Amino acid sequence: MRISTVTVYEQSMSSMNRQQGEFLKVGQQIASGRRVVNPSDDPQAASQAVQVSQSLAITEQYTDARVSARNALSQEESILNGVSDAIASAKTLIVQAASDTLSDEDRVSVASELRGIYETLIGQANATDGNGRYLFGGYQDDSAPFVRSGTGNVIYVADNNSREVRIDASRLMPVADNGIEVFQSVTASAGYVAEADSANTGSVTFKGPNVVDETDPGYGGAFDITFSVVSGTATYSINGGAPQPYASGQALSFGGLTMILEGEPADGDRITVDLAQNMNTDLFATFEKALSILEQPASTDSEKAARANTLNTVMREFDNSLDNVLTVRASVGARLNELDVVDSVAANRTLNYQQELSDLVDLDYVEAIAEYSLRQVGLQAAQQAFVDIKSLSLFDRL
Repeated sequence: MRISTVTVYEQSMSSMNRQQGEFLKVGQQIASGRRVVNPSDDPQAASQAVQVSQSLAITEQYTDARVSARNALSQEESILNGVSDAIASAKTLIVQAASDTLSDEDRVSVASELRGIYETLIGQANATDGNGRYLFGGYQDDSAPFVRSGTGNVIYVADNNSREVRIDASRLMPVADNGIEVFQSVTASAGYVAEADSANTGSVTFKGPNVVDETDPGYGGAFDITFSVVSGTATYSINGGAPQPYASGQALSFGGLTMILEGEPADGDRITVDLAQNMNTDLFATFEKALSILEQPASTDSEKAARANTLNTVMREFDNSLDNVLTVRASVGARLNELDVVDSVAANRTLNYQQELSDLVDLDYVEAIAEYSLRQVGLQAAQQAFVDIKSLSLFDRL
């Protein structure tokens, strides 16, 4: 069988091109550090690598979301710290104002200091983050959540939702509590609050109420203490029940509660006792109530009793508001701790994805260098063979 010179040339060129292509392919792998440079290099590994890369990108997006959530929660925690300090300072002033040694002018001075705390608190309630978004406005975070009404009272005008961020595939975390939850709520364990009717004309003051028996059948209900004075004899009834004789300094027991009443009532005077969540839960309304009573002079026994009762109620409401703020702050701290845990889990997940991606597409340099050397030798052999074959000619033998 005769082999033509063209055939020899074509076969030699094909062999050299194939060897050169394989040699360049290995060189490209070494240069890029990847075993799978093109999908055709390993279609199955390339397909799996795309899926792993997508999972890795989603994990990184959640990592960025957690950074945003941590910043928001840290800002809220800082504001809540200031709010709790403000309430604690207000409580100190109320204790000072309740002292019988203070004059009306002294109480006006206390009210002036209390108003400063009040204004500071409003500013904290309308605090913004670094991007101008109001922290406590829910999803209506483009305008101040607390504004003054026409009567001067502070009202909440945002929504009652809490802004949330998805920090992981299965976790949607609140990153900002709305103003109602922080400034206009109390905890479920807040207990009872008593408040004297603003129309009372007698001098009865109260202390309490204090819980003595939560298993009492009447515990959890509301109580209305009404006084009646007929021919100089004072009696009281609870929720319209049978009248009972009243004596100043006596302790009243009802519904698992106890209260101490002092002073002389007037006919029709009333004191309401109910669970804190059914009474005033608005921190700003508590401030307004305290300021109003402190800025008014009290000369009669009735006015002094009204002031004492109001300050008693205000102190209990401040206590409940402080407990609520501290509870919200604890919740913020728990969420910050949860972010740390999720970060740790996500970091391990990221490492696993990176390792899986590396196993699929990254290059084994030891194997690649050995392959590179082998392909280099193959290419050189093909080139040398072509040179040797090209030199074969009968004319060289003449």
